[in-house]
Amino acid sequence: MKLWKVGQLAKLTGLTIRTLRFYDQIGLFSPSAHSDSGHRLYNEADLSRLQQILSLKELGLSLDEVKSVLNGGYFSPLEIVSLQIARLKENIRMEQRIVSELEHVSRLMQLKQPVTVDDFTKLLDMMKKSHEKYIVERRMSWERRLNLLGDLVDGQSGDPSQGS
Repeated sequence: MKLWKVGQLAKLTGLTIRTLRFYDQIGLFSPSAHSDSGHRLYNEADLSRLQQILSLKELGLSLDEVKSVLNGGYFSPLEIVSLQIARLKENIRMEQRIVSELEHVSRLMQLKQPVTVDDFTKLLDMMKKSHEKYIVERRMSWERRLNLLGDLVDGQSGDPSQGS
């Protein structure tokens, strides 16, 4: 049976070791075994659970909601789609606010009126929040996750003795 250490799993999935340890700490995703030296060891069943976690997160569920679903709670496909719609609508609202603020600053510049520090600060803050949210949500593309996990399940990963 093939086993992976936490470092290998992090490298293959694009998740951080810290994230995987956090998932273990909150009881969302724990290794099936530990080595004699205490390293976390994950098997193919663990990888399947991780794929479910990533899939549910991609659909917009919070970690608590993911945990509930995986522990036997039920979210209908309609609820999951509704959550995704709400998340996308919020993203659209945020982007529309940024466009409005950019248009305001652009009008001031075109009219050769002063652009205040507050105008720029507000714009930069909105853009920063939007960018941070995008980075968190898109940290690793869905396709890349599936490819990496597919390679992992097919046994194309590295030596299980590496990583920690």
